[in-house]
Amino acid sequence: MNSAFSTLDWFVFLAYFLILAISSYLFSQVSIRSSRDYFTASNTMPLFAVAISIVATSQSAATFLGAPEFSYAHDFTFIGFYISALVAVLFIAKYFVPKFYEMRAVTVYELLEKRYGGSAKRDAGIMFLLGRIMASGARLYIGALAISMILFLDISFLHMLLSIGILVIGALFYTYFGGIKSIIFSDVIQAITYVGAGILVFYYLYISLHGVDIMAVLEKADKLRVLDTSLGGKFSIFALLSGWLLLNIAAFGLDQDMAQRVLSCKNGSDASKSLILSILITIPIVLLFLGIGALLFVHYQTMQVTQSFKGESITIFMYYILNEMPSGLRGLVTVGAIAAALSSTNSVLGAMASVAIEDMYKPFKLKKAPETSELHFVKASRRAVLFFAFVLTLMAVVSYFWQRNSDLSLIGFALGVMAFAYAGLLGVFFSAIFTKRGSAALVPFALIGGFLTVLALQPYIFGVSIGFAWQILIGTVVSFAIMQIQAKN
Repeated sequence: MNSAFSTLDWFVFLAYFLILAISSYLFSQVSIRSSRDYFTASNTMPLFAVAISIVATSQSAATFLGAPEFSYAHDFTFIGFYISALVAVLFIAKYFVPKFYEMRAVTVYELLEKRYGGSAKRDAGIMFLLGRIMASGARLYIGALAISMILFLDISFLHMLLSIGILVIGALFYTYFGGIKSIIFSDVIQAITYVGAGILVFYYLYISLHGVDIMAVLEKADKLRVLDTSLGGKFSIFALLSGWLLLNIAAFGLDQDMAQRVLSCKNGSDASKSLILSILITIPIVLLFLGIGALLFVHYQTMQVTQSFKGESITIFMYYILNEMPSGLRGLVTVGAIAAALSSTNSVLGAMASVAIEDMYKPFKLKKAPETSELHFVKASRRAVLFFAFVLTLMAVVSYFWQRNSDLSLIGFALGVMAFAYAGLLGVFFSAIFTKRGSAALVPFALIGGFLTVLALQPYIFGVSIGFAWQILIGTVVSFAIMQIQAKN
């Protein structure tokens, strides 16, 4: 195993952070006059930049390392998830985006306020925040885990804390001063960084296999399958058109983390196009990382690989980085992992702050003091960003200790929390958009009902073992049914 970063690796690493520092300073110079400026750039963002930002936000360090792991262990059927995402964004573009822009929404939960009243918006916002703190705190931990392994060759608490700090401070550089405009432009840099790292790794692996019939090896091992036509497969056609489709509708249309970018476009038409374009760009990127996993399979086909590090289970890509990555390329892959983690961290800080301020604090403050200035809300928004940066850091630290002192994986649960929250949100939003039934009083019951249904279907609760597609589908149906109990007055 390599003992440490080489001089060339550190040069690449420091050059990346110099770019971060310069670009964050430039992006922070934007003029912020209101919370709408801060959270939606007052609908001035160009379509292509928003699309790239959505691409960057939808990826993470877990995706950066996880896609190669899937194709190494299985095949290319994971790409079906993004085909499902394309269907989902077409649905969102037709039914959700026009309603958001008709209202000039700052958060997607304002649609529930118009339909059911202020308490419905607040309840949905709370569900989002609780899920996001758990899920994004765990995601931050996973990103820091990868960085600590590569940078320091261990996962001691001190080095983990430093790695968490690198990600949080880097995210704050962009989010605190410039708001969504700064986040979107920074995401373009992060996307270029981690895709560039992926391309170079793919090329290096490919030329290192000179003389090997790569396609013959992959075909013999049944690694080239793209479509899963079985009934029970994780990415089977049924799963893609049911549970995964619902998950993607929620992730791209109802989760403020992703939707905040969509709400910053100049108009609804641009917003819809940015969503569709983002998936069309994402598909070849995911194929790139699946390709890396396939090449790693060929590379290690005759070797026994122990995928663990200091007691931690690691992906095959991480194993390769730690054991065989050459000098210079290792530094580039490190900044690629940081870029993937940063793009998901800075976005969630802005998203959580927007829900906390626009959906909760602002209505409360204006009710008590109608003359409150917009400058007050801009300051409150920045304080909210700092608060959530602290909360996510705390959640990442909790994740570190939890994994070492519990048989139950907090990470596995926490990363699924948003799916638990999505079931309730889907039921409520479908009721609001497609029916005339439901009420503010039923919203919290529907949100909790969807959450508890998905939770009850987890194998560690009642021993029920069904696929994720069924879990989110049943949870959404339960939430929707609760909303149908009462006709709206």
